[in-house]
Amino acid sequence: MRQHGAVTETAGQLVLAATPIGHRGDAPPRLAAELSAADVVAAEDTRRLRRLTAGLGIELGGRVVSYFEGNERQRTPDLLAAMQAGSRVVLVTDAGMPSVSDPGFRLVTAAIDAGIRVSAVPGPSAVLTALAVSGLPVDRFCFEGFLPRKAGERSRQLAALAAESRTLVFFEAPHRTAATLTAMADAFGADRPAAVCRELTKTHEEVRRGRLADLVDWASAGVRGEVTLVVGGAAAVPAPRANELVAAVAAAQATGSSRRDAIAEVARRTGVRRNDVYAAVHG
Repeated sequence: MRQHGAVTETAGQLVLAATPIGHRGDAPPRLAAELSAADVVAAEDTRRLRRLTAGLGIELGGRVVSYFEGNERQRTPDLLAAMQAGSRVVLVTDAGMPSVSDPGFRLVTAAIDAGIRVSAVPGPSAVLTALAVSGLPVDRFCFEGFLPRKAGERSRQLAALAAESRTLVFFEAPHRTAATLTAMADAFGADRPAAVCRELTKTHEEVRRGRLADLVDWASAGVRGEVTLVVGGAAAVPAPRANELVAAVAAAQATGSSRRDAIAEVARRTGVRRNDVYAAVHG
């Protein structure tokens, strides 16, 4: 074992390898070398891995094991033991980067906790690709993954995001896309700009841009393929002017509140600091 700063590292290693999200030609140049050199390849779907390696002319030198949502809890200790014994484990998912709404996080944290080096082969990502082609601001964004399937839970989560100013990115199943867009229009407003990115980098790639209301109408006819949704963030709300704060405090007092309570209520409702509301009233 060797020391690396404050962390003890074994000779083994975990490599997270990105795979194409559609077009096979987008495979990272290092992917072939990593898969060929791996002692163990952990794949979300071993059949899809075999098709990918056959198409790219890659020969796997190590053993291949499945690693997906249904077995990652049971398989993680075995893979960890292999790395602790010195094996190089390469993790791939069906498409894109492992751990990003795909299996991998559990194995990454286990490896880090055990002092095993974790590295990545960067490459295709549906999140970044959708952001880039959406036409929406990309300077600040957040990824929300898949929304809850149940309508009530989905609506509550969207309501909590209604004031988020960053661009939002979601994954969604095609048969739920219309319902999700409808829920977004209800939570964010029908005029919020958005983009539906379908089958990115594939033969039938399509990007629909427009207001959420327009996208709801389009999706009502049915959507096919893998879907990534990009939604513009909430517009910044201008801070109330001093005369507006004074009027709001006066209105609260007219209902029976004391001036102190009225100032506190207006501060809470507007997001303006209490001292600033006080200064406006007593200015």
